Amino acid sequence: MARSEVCELCGSNEDVTLMELPVSDGSEEQSIYICANCKAQVESGELDETHFNCLNDAMWSEVAAAKIMAYILWNKLGRQDMVEMMYLEEDELKLAEQAINAEANKVVFRDANGVELHAGDSIVILKDLDVKGAGFTAKRGTTVTRIALPHDMDDHVEGRVNGTKIYLKTEFIKKA
Repeated sequence: MARSEVCELCGSNEDVTLMELPVSDGSEEQSIYICANCKAQVESGELDETHFNCLNDAMWSEVAAAKIMAYILWNKLGRQDMVEMMYLEEDELKLAEQAINAEANKVVFRDANGVELHAGDSIVILKDLDVKGAGFTAKRGTTVTRIALPHDMDDHVEGRVNGTKIYLKTEFIKKA
């Protein structure tokens, strides 16, 4: 069956693009046609339950990726009643559960003010910090650009101060 370019979640035909599932090997079978409205909500994680009542239809789609995305979204919306009604093949269920577990284990980095940090952001140091082993002090007000987020430490960011790579505790920085 040929797939048409309408949103496979809500049925809209405006501003439709192809989007890979959160857990995917890149094949077209693991991507869905999705409108800008649905995509923005999926990517931000701020889901409008009223809009996603459309999943009542998507959950029965013949397109495996659409069913998997419906399963993931029903879980995010806390609609266990709808999740229990769905039928997914074993491999589809495995992909959906991987995506849900990956989201649950995702580390979110936040600065001293609670603002979410992303790789590449610029930050400002909030207090003078002695840099162990480097023999200098990272001064309050110093801007650090293009930070990195280490995978093994959720309370530190990586950046360069005076040309030296250092790790800064998130409680001593704010997003610039």
